[in-house]
Amino acid sequence: MSLADKIFIDMCKDILENGTSTEGEKVRPHWEDGVPAYTVKKFGVVNRYDLSKEFPLLTLRKTALKSATDEMLWIWQKKSNNIKDLHSHIWDEWADEDGSIGKAYGYQMGVKHQYKEGMMDQVDRVIYDLKNNPFSRRIMTNLYVHQDLHEMNLYPCAYSMTFNVTQEKGGGGLVLNAVLNQRSQDVLTANNWNVVQYAVLMHMLAQVCGMKAGELMHVIADAHIYDRHIPIIEELIRREPKEAPVFRLNPDIHDFYEFTRNDVTVENYLAGPQIEIPVAV
Repeated sequence: MSLADKIFIDMCKDILENGTSTEGEKVRPHWEDGVPAYTVKKFGVVNRYDLSKEFPLLTLRKTALKSATDEMLWIWQKKSNNIKDLHSHIWDEWADEDGSIGKAYGYQMGVKHQYKEGMMDQVDRVIYDLKNNPFSRRIMTNLYVHQDLHEMNLYPCAYSMTFNVTQEKGGGGLVLNAVLNQRSQDVLTANNWNVVQYAVLMHMLAQVCGMKAGELMHVIADAHIYDRHIPIIEELIRREPKEAPVFRLNPDIHDFYEFTRNDVTVENYLAGPQIEIPVAV
């Protein structure tokens, strides 16, 4: 069994057995038929993935690695807030007639800020510090910019990354670790998608900065399962997990801005069949 599968199964069981219901509360999300989308939720879920041991790709059902990578690069590399720069349609619901999602996600990554070293955006600052000040405790990003929230078509869910570099035991090389903070997560739809995205990001940043990918800690303030997802989750976690696949990143790329979704591949990825999932909006 892959570690990602075990973490997912244990998390889902904990939410279903020990979570609290939002039924009867005033909730924002609704189903397509207009019915309020209630959840069973847990506060403060923390999962840890050691990327040096395996790549956290769920085998209970397939996670689209290249599409997940494409969305991550849309935010972190293209620094775009327009769905025309995406190869998928996952953001169509929140885009305006021009394709913009407002001052959200990639827009915030592209804003330049004044530092002692000059003007840089958040991504370039992270890369600069990882290369020049790797042991700094100030290497982080933030997408939850309050002054711009009113111009975002959706508030950021995964909103902050904090990077922390350690030395390998025995005097080896440098290891890149990170904390992903998420205010809210639809566990069935988005959990492994987000984990995979930021695991890929860590592998990419580690490679271009001369490090190895270490531990990804995922902190979710509100981890929830929607009411209409409960039977799907129950069926999913009864499946037999497979072994984790082998992750490959194109070793010839040493500039973060040269990566594409086609530079990530997995070998021996055996996953259960896909499931039709209704999405609350």
